[in-house]
Amino acid sequence: MRTRAQHLITHERLLLAVKTALAAAIAWWIALRVPGVAAQYPYYAPLGAVACMYPTVAGSARQGMQTLLGLAVGFALAIPVILLWSVSVLSVAVVVGVGVIAAGLPKLGAGRDWIPIASLFVLLLGGDDPEAYSFGYLIQMLVGVVVGLAVNMLVFPPLHLNGAIRGLENFRGMLSRQLSDMATALNETWPPEHEEWAQRESRLTELGQQVRSAVQLADSSKRGNVRRRRHDRDLNADYHSLQAMERIAFHLQDMTEVLAGAIWRSPEATPLAPALVKPLGDAMSRTAKAIEDWDPEGQAMTDAEATLEELMRSIDTEASAQSRVQATASLGMSLRRILLTVRAESGRAGEAAHSASKSNQ
Repeated sequence: MRTRAQHLITHERLLLAVKTALAAAIAWWIALRVPGVAAQYPYYAPLGAVACMYPTVAGSARQGMQTLLGLAVGFALAIPVILLWSVSVLSVAVVVGVGVIAAGLPKLGAGRDWIPIASLFVLLLGGDDPEAYSFGYLIQMLVGVVVGLAVNMLVFPPLHLNGAIRGLENFRGMLSRQLSDMATALNETWPPEHEEWAQRESRLTELGQQVRSAVQLADSSKRGNVRRRRHDRDLNADYHSLQAMERIAFHLQDMTEVLAGAIWRSPEATPLAPALVKPLGDAMSRTAKAIEDWDPEGQAMTDAEATLEELMRSIDTEASAQSRVQATASLGMSLRRILLTVRAESGRAGEAAHSASKSNQ
């Protein structure tokens, strides 16, 4: 069994740590050889390398530029304060306060945190020549950012594709399991012994958000990455699949509410007709298998659609006999929407893969 530490220290984190250490060392070596006033401040170069390191190349470039911009703004704000006052309690308060206000400017990203820090450093460490200090500080930070970006771009630049692939598979698996567990509950003696499926609504939303973040990270990791041509993947298709799964999760959340209400919360107000319980359970089970297979032409899809049609005919029969079928009809319509979503999205993904295959021939 993996320990908590092993979960925290992932392969990606270890690689980022090694690359950051390498970038900081190279930046320090270069900083010691930078001529002019910047030579007095070599320690800022490794700081710049550390500040710009990010799990993706595009993120590294963005974070590095934002850091430099934040420093420049901080320096610009500090100079007038230094010209008006000497170092004092008042000047420290003013320069930090103005820096924090400026940090609220839009589009600064990671650079916002550097504005009050840069202003304070210039005030306290700039001495009699704050302009030279600011220039040297900025140059050495630039050296570090350039080195950090180069290392991140050239040394095993990460492509976070596996996380997106695993996330989509896990999300689809949870959707299938949720529906399968609901089908199992219908076949148990009521009230069912297994209730965890009824508490899983928020987990579906959380997992969907995590998978969306994973797909977005994979998309970002391709930008500026020299390895993207060797490890090509259609992330647009992944986005479409994710959207389809999110729609299915929405329908499943609604189904969970309806079924939990019929079992525990309001069985008198939303009953399930006894004659429909088995057909409904079969339709849920078959639909769960169709979600798992994710194949519009597969046998699981054919079986699910046929079983669902049998359920809808049974609902019509019960309704004509004045039975209360609203809850079952709602569940059946949700199953139909789920199958339509699976058919449309998995079919679109199959056509895209076929087109990509033909273009590569």
